[in-house]
Amino acid sequence: MAPTRLDTALPAGIDAREYARLLHRVHEATLSGSAPPARLRPVIEESWQRMRRHRIDPDHCKPAMALRREEVQRHRNDSPLADLMPLLRQSLVPVAEDAGHVMVVADDKGRVLWRDGPREISRVADGAGLIVGAAWDEGSAGTNAIGTALMVGRPVQVYSAEHYVRGLHSLTCACAPIRDPRDGRLVGAIDVSGPASTAHPSTLALVDAVARLAESRLRCMHHAHLERLRSVAAPLLAGMSEKALVVDDEGWTAAVANMEPVRRIPLPKRGGHDRVWLPKLGECRMEPLPGGWLVRPTDAECAPAMRACLDLTSPPAATITVGGPSGEWTQRLTVRHAELLFLLARHPDGRSAAQLAADLFGDEDRVVTVRAEMSRLRRHLGGIVASRPYRFSENVDVTVRAPRDAMDLMPTSHAPGIRRARADLDPGEDLIPG
Repeated sequence: MAPTRLDTALPAGIDAREYARLLHRVHEATLSGSAPPARLRPVIEESWQRMRRHRIDPDHCKPAMALRREEVQRHRNDSPLADLMPLLRQSLVPVAEDAGHVMVVADDKGRVLWRDGPREISRVADGAGLIVGAAWDEGSAGTNAIGTALMVGRPVQVYSAEHYVRGLHSLTCACAPIRDPRDGRLVGAIDVSGPASTAHPSTLALVDAVARLAESRLRCMHHAHLERLRSVAAPLLAGMSEKALVVDDEGWTAAVANMEPVRRIPLPKRGGHDRVWLPKLGECRMEPLPGGWLVRPTDAECAPAMRACLDLTSPPAATITVGGPSGEWTQRLTVRHAELLFLLARHPDGRSAAQLAADLFGDEDRVVTVRAEMSRLRRHLGGIVASRPYRFSENVDVTVRAPRDAMDLMPTSHAPGIRRARADLDPGEDLIPG
């Protein structure tokens, strides 16, 4: 008879100590190669598989210090979450203290930037290595709520012996990633951790709700910034007869004149150029404004030779960096868009909508969904991706950066084309046919 599948980190109504003992038996059996008395939840089982592939030592792995004290302050200042700390503290610290837990805020790489909580529990956190500056990604700390939530891009609670590293079995942790609401990229994570004996099934729901509240606040802050920029630009645009748009430093549009609105343009990293080529607009003149840029398209549409690098080394935060004579710009990608670009890179001659539907869903009839996604992707990347068939444009030289282990290639993707690529690739093999 197949062992029972465990469905949640801590089922409601169950004795926490008895459940912890069951998880300990599952942990010992799994690591010794014996048949476990129950099957782990899929998110934990898949994480443990990654741990075994990367040969994480369950007995000696300990989070390392990734940031020095002066580096911590610099990363705090640069973090989009810095302005949200009063909100996060107000929402979570009192609850964490009542439960005997600490609140932790990490960046998108799993490095701890802030920690708040009662002194007696802080000592427990110190002993586990859950300290400011420490790295809690899966490669540094094994399966844990912070690292695993950032890996899979969704809220995760890890209880007791669900932690791969034995030294963390005394803890329970609940973590939710925080995304930039403008483009969906991960900007960090909030976590509540404490002794396993104080675990509660509702903790994850609370942490996730606070993460969504933080994202809502980020959205309001962005809208307020664009409104200020719009007020600054209004007198300039009022007297213009040529095409123009005003964008913030990240390329988000605040106002336009004499042209169709564009939601966002990918701005190159500044290199002293007052003329740049932008995928959606062609050649443009750029003038600085307080908090943004005035962009004037010149209607010169001829695209120069470009180079594009699809970076899949840090799931789920895939990016594409495009460079040319005017500089380079980087675009964060959703999992679906990363899948599509990888498949196009693997098939330089192009793919039809039906072929991409088979690659993504195993169903050639889902062409409407594929065309909608490709339309969104091409709006983001402009002349980088061509159609009929879908492919990278001829003026773009494409490279792909992928994890050293093929099994870590977009681990959250279940697309048949991605699964085939994982199975077909040998270590060190070029991802793009030459």
